Amino acid sequence: MSVSYKKLWKLLIDRDMKKKDLCVAAGISHTSMAKLGKNENVTTDVLVKICTALQCDIGDIMELTAKNED
Repeated sequence: MSVSYKKLWKLLIDRDMKKKDLCVAAGISHTSMAKLGKNENVTTDVLVKICTALQCDIGDIMELTAKNED
């Protein structure tokens, strides 16, 4: 299984927010934002900060997807 943050990017578009706006609102680093952009693992603390800033649930910003075997 792998993590996808496509829901987060769609939510930001719907709310007319840029990634840097989310960094400021959630108090997260640009490094964490870069990891999210690459669908890499981040701490649950980062995810909680994002959910708090966007007033949403964890399922609204991420999902688990089946990992494609090459």
